[in-house]
Amino acid sequence: MGKDLKGKELGTGISQRKDGLYTARFTDRNGRRRQQYFKKLQECRKWLADAQFDDEHGNICACGDMTVDAWFDYWIENVKSASAKKNTISNYKNRYQQSIQPYIGNMLLQDVKPLHCQDILNRMAASGYKNATIGLVRTAMKILFEDAVENEMIAKNPVKKSVQSTQGKESDGKTAMTVEQQKAFLFHAEESSYYFQYALVLQTGIRVGELAGLKWSDVDFENRVLHICRTANRLDGEWIVGTPKSRSGKREIPLTGEAVKILKTVQENRRTDIVSMQYHDTVFISGNGKPIDNSTYNAALRKICDKAGIPRISMHTLRHTFATRCIEAGMQPKTLQEILGHSKIDMTMNVYVHVMEDRKNREMSSVESALKVV
Repeated sequence: MGKDLKGKELGTGISQRKDGLYTARFTDRNGRRRQQYFKKLQECRKWLADAQFDDEHGNICACGDMTVDAWFDYWIENVKSASAKKNTISNYKNRYQQSIQPYIGNMLLQDVKPLHCQDILNRMAASGYKNATIGLVRTAMKILFEDAVENEMIAKNPVKKSVQSTQGKESDGKTAMTVEQQKAFLFHAEESSYYFQYALVLQTGIRVGELAGLKWSDVDFENRVLHICRTANRLDGEWIVGTPKSRSGKREIPLTGEAVKILKTVQENRRTDIVSMQYHDTVFISGNGKPIDNSTYNAALRKICDKAGIPRISMHTLRHTFATRCIEAGMQPKTLQEILGHSKIDMTMNVYVHVMEDRKNREMSSVESALKVV
């Protein structure tokens, strides 16, 4: 039993020092002595009760003995799983297992310093990773440790502003097809089983996950509007259907005459004999009666591009090409932002500035001869 300076009993594990501070101490289940100091007796008693309860009933070990691996496992299952989508969880796991775990997984959580985090990014750059990929790993590390701080597992986040990497490969960029390339692409894409999907993305700019999740109930032919209210992504062989990642992702896209024509053609030629009840209302279905994933679309895209004699593209390039055509036609950034479902106008402006820069260079070249006055 501990006592205060006046000799009053304070209870087991609590005492008062000569300087007036109250001390709470106990030995946890791992045999480690834990101790804290407080100005107020009430705060001291609360900490001791909470700490002892956590030690006896908690699902995680004392933070001083916790490895980064242990924290990551707990974080994924108990912190992120309640708020993040399954594909986001999968991305976190992949980035951790491939780039973070091999270097700091076995370290104690409290021992990780900024230099360790910087070393991970430097190793990635030296291995030829692109800056964008390195940036995603840095973001994952920052969130992982920031949540550790929030949960009082560590005092400071080791992923500080100084932890950066600009030494990796430059990203290829989101290069859109030119008008000539787009015409060549569509000509050769007509032979593909996925022609209508490609053509619809070029008319609406929808994401591949939104394309996979599109249902006929989302198509309003009368008002010529496409309602985007879900996404479908394949994860570990299973199709996961959910809502758009951000509030802006749930939107309405006005349909062009060409888009209406595409959708009506698909509807008129749709097969019902191979479609299960689960996907009976889904717009685009493969030969096995299920949605089509991004990797399948991209594999077919590469073959089409090779036949057309144009640089290989991805599904995202089709979306970027749509945005480029809209900007070239004079669409305002705010309108384009809403159609694309960008959560921030900065994302739209990055596309806008790039397109306008290209236009400026082309127009300057066209008047070059006129500017020569001698």
